[in-house]
Parts: sequence; structure tokens; C-alpha cells
Amino acid sequence: MTMTELTTPSTAQGLGEESSIWFKLTTLLRGNPHNPMATLLDMTQRYAPRTGGVISVTMANQRVVFLTEPDQFKHVLVTKVDSYIKYFDGLKPIFGKSMITHDGAVWNKIRMPQQPAFHPDMFAEYVPYFLSAIRAKMDRWAELARSGEEIEMVEQTWTLAADMICKALFDRDMPFNPHVVFKCVKTYTDVMNHKSIRLRRQAGELVEMHDEDAAKAIEAWWAVPPAVFAADPREERERTLLKMIEACAADPSIPEFDQQQALDEIKQYLWAGTETTALTLAWALYLTDKHGEAAERIRREGEEVYGDREPTAADYSALAYTRAVIQETMRIYPPIWGLIRVATESDTIGGNEIRPGDRVALFAYGVHHSPKYWDEPEEFRPERWLGDAAKKRKPYTYIPFGGGKRSCIGGAMSQVENTLALSMLLRRFRPEYVGTEPPGIHATVTLCPKGGLPFRIRGLS
Repeated sequence: MTMTELTTPSTAQGLGEESSIWFKLTTLLRGNPHNPMATLLDMTQRYAPRTGGVISVTMANQRVVFLTEPDQFKHVLVTKVDSYIKYFDGLKPIFGKSMITHDGAVWNKIRMPQQPAFHPDMFAEYVPYFLSAIRAKMDRWAELARSGEEIEMVEQTWTLAADMICKALFDRDMPFNPHVVFKCVKTYTDVMNHKSIRLRRQAGELVEMHDEDAAKAIEAWWAVPPAVFAADPREERERTLLKMIEACAADPSIPEFDQQQALDEIKQYLWAGTETTALTLAWALYLTDKHGEAAERIRREGEEVYGDREPTAADYSALAYTRAVIQETMRIYPPIWGLIRVATESDTIGGNEIRPGDRVALFAYGVHHSPKYWDEPEEFRPERWLGDAAKKRKPYTYIPFGGGKRSCIGGAMSQVENTLALSMLLRRFRPEYVGTEPPGIHATVTLCPKGGLPFRIRGLS
């Protein structure tokens, strides 16, 4: 692969552009480099009560409107959903023309044929493939427990999530090195890479991209979906997402769904679906290490529910406490810390004018950490999600998968994956966090641990 200039649109569209909201949001690091979410929380607690919960700021000549109240989230995601389109800038290098970069009628035509793959009735078919991937990760962790080697946990959970997706949804063993692809993903989604590139542009430098830089990462990433299509099926299963996508591409009644569309749909599942699942599981392992009583309760629950056999789809609902740990993890560390929309027409929210073109940021992390809606919001309390306590929650105070018609298509499946993985991994191992305390937070497109989450794997006797 030859070196390429940064401006090559097929590989670096939107990368480092001053107009990108992700570039602008790096200014948050000035307030608290260890945890930029603290800067936003402080801002909302200080100003939102006086501004109807709406805070308008100008970042590099762009008006960004932060919404901080659940009723405002519902207004944007449900009540006036067609007046607020998804923010696509910088996403096309990653997802091409997949449904994550569309809105309106085209988005609906692309999403609807894929929806059946994520119906809860399908999960029972997927569970054996989730378990196969988890077993492979457990075998690797057994080696790590013997060697005492330090690992980066997000990379471990990302490669597990990618394996689960490939096996369950595509009927494929991973036809790529997941550790290499993980590094490509991180290279692009690390907003600080965007900022450093932008600053080099401003200095008038000719920027050439090498293997570990963002444009090369995107080129490597784009090679992954064709490899998935070309790989031999594991079992020639008929009811898979990949079969549904192939059928759409062959259907002349859906002209929008050509072969490139099929390739791009694979991208979104191997990135968006894998990233959020992996981050949740990694943060859950960190939290259960810090709260040993929670880890022990997960182990006891697993022993009571499925004992010496492997869990089944029927066991998922019985793993109530493990599931509560996953939900509480997504409250404290929501993978999608903010949802970005673009206003297409004038509106009023909380008595504040919204103008066409405004970037509207739904500050999910802020509501998840608001004492107005959660008792002791900074405390890790899985019990919040058990019994009557969970039923009393105000709508839209918890939106780890978004809300309304554009909520994450794979959100429910992700919870199944993570609940089973957390239960099985903790029954055999004691992952030990060995990094700084507390871990730093990186406000990239997702809520990532700054510098990763270093762990050592300890076996349980």
C-alpha cells in the first residue's frame, strides 16, 4: 500500500476537518484532561437550571446546543424526530453509505429488511455461537493467567465481540486479524488524532499517512467486509443477517441496496455493534474488579442458574443480577455519551430558540449522572435495576442505545452477549485492573478509557 495524502476523499473524508463537531469537542480536554465529562457535567449543573436545561455554546464558529433533560431528549428523538437528522460528518469514511449514514425514507428502506435478524426470537439461535466465541476467549485467557502477561481489556473485549458477530450474524469465523482491525478502529475514532492532523494542516505541512495513521487505518478497514463475504461459511445456515443482506442486494425492487450497500452494512455491524458491546463489557470488568462483592454475586448466580453446563438462551432472563450489572455499567459509562443531531428547521426547546443547522447534542452521560433522577448517581449500584426500583425510572433518563425509531438496532442483542460473557468469564477468572485509579476518560465518538484498561488475568482455583 503506497503512502497517500490526507485529502484523499475515499480514505480520509472528514478527517481532521475543522467543521467536524468531534474536532471541536476536543476543546473539552482543556477543562479536565483526565475526564472531559466532568467539564460538561459541571457546565450543565452550573448553567442548565438557569437556561431551561438548554446550553448553547459556540465552538470554532459552530453553534452547538446541549440538551440536558429527558423530556428534551424525547422531543428530539420521538416528538419531532423528522426535524432533527443524524449527524453524519466524519462517518462515511467508516460506514460508507450504510444505514447509519442515512435518514428518512432511504434509511427506512435499508433498515427494514435487516430488522428480523434482531428480533428477540432470533437470539436463541445466536446463543450457541456467542458461547463458541466466549469459549475461545476463555482458552486465550487461560494462557494469559499462566503467563501473567498484562493485557489491554478493551482490545480483548473488542476481539470477543467481533468474533460473536461473525459467528452468529454472518456464519463465519473471523476472516481477519481482529487485533489489527481493532487498532485501525482506535486510530480513527481517537479524536486527538483528528486534532493533531488539523494542527499540522494549519501549520502548512504536507501530511502523508503511514500504516498506523488514520487514512491507512480506513483503507485497511475497508478491506474487511469483502473478506467476510469471501470467507467460507461455517455451517451454511440460511437464517443469518448476512443472508438477508445478500438477498437485499439481489432484489431489484430495492435499487438502493446494491453490492456496495451490502459491503457497507457489514462495516456498521463490525464497528458500531462491536465497539459499544466491547466498551460495556470492558467497563463492567473494571467495575466488578473494584466491587468484588458484585463479582462474587455474579459467580453465585451463574452457579445457581446453569451450574456445570453452559448457559442457554432460556437462562438469560434468570441471570437478573448479571444483567443488572451490565445495565448499571451502561449508566455509569454509556458507550454513546452523547447523541448528535442537526436541526433542519426552527424550533423551541426549554424556551430556547433552535436554528436550522444547529448541532444539537443530547447529553446522555449528564442525565445518567444526574442526582435529579438517580440516588447517589456516582455510586455503582446494580440493585437499581432489580424489582420495583427499575419500574419507577422516568423515561429517557437512561438512553444507552438512543431512543425512538432510530434506536440502536442491535441494543437488545448486545445485552444478551454481554450478560453471557460476563457471567462465564467471571466464573472462571478474576480479571485484575492494574492501571491508574480512576481510569481516565477519552471523549471520542464513544466513551473510551484514556490509554485503555490494563489488566492481568488471574485464574480461579
